[in-house]
Amino acid sequence: MRIRQVALAASDLEKTDATLRRLLGCDQSYADPEIIYFGLDNRLYTLGDCFLEVVSPVQPNTAAGRFLDRRGGDCGYMVIVQVENLAQEQERLADTAIRTVFADDRGNAKAIHLHPKDVPGAIPSLDEMRPPESWLWAGDGWEQRAGCYARGILAVEIRSPDPKATGQCWAEAYGIELMPAGNGWRLEMGETEIRFSHDSTAVEPALMAIDVDAVDLDAICAAADGLGLERDGHVVSVCGMAFNFLSP
Repeated sequence: MRIRQVALAASDLEKTDATLRRLLGCDQSYADPEIIYFGLDNRLYTLGDCFLEVVSPVQPNTAAGRFLDRRGGDCGYMVIVQVENLAQEQERLADTAIRTVFADDRGNAKAIHLHPKDVPGAIPSLDEMRPPESWLWAGDGWEQRAGCYARGILAVEIRSPDPKATGQCWAEAYGIELMPAGNGWRLEMGETEIRFSHDSTAVEPALMAIDVDAVDLDAICAAADGLGLERDGHVVSVCGMAFNFLSP
């Protein structure tokens, strides 16, 4: 089990796409024609064998549109965790009060989305791929679209007025133990993790930060400065999120 994809919601998709392509060193992004099912357009970026996605509403009354309205601007939207056996996860979830709001089974790719009121902060998704190294949602040839400056997603952070309670909801959703971490809490998922930190100003839990495994920090910082993005060291603010670029 590990984080394989993170989705953000943006009101201006073309501007956000141009920003992220330059920041991540991606010559190309991928637009999934099937996402119109959700009333959305999107762009997706390959980071090693992980993926960053930006979605934007093109129809009224979408989940992403409601996120944008509630947060008052661009924001974190979805955390997609790859699991080994989705059927087993569904059996486990059937014994909880957590609701499933969407399910898809393509045979070689399966996914369920959980209700964000039951698991607050973002929409959690559990996805299974066959073979495991594949990723249908990224389209054909996703390996050739990999960004030059980043090679993976390491963690996400959900900020909450009650991080323990929020973390317990996510722990139940994924069937793993919530662990203390400094002043907050975390869920370990292989080499990735979901963190839960305290934010006394937050009205509700929200996905606010992402840790990215960086290949070229100098190029990332230069791109951020050239784009006029807010930057504090290796932390760059984009699309309502703090991108924490980390290098070994």
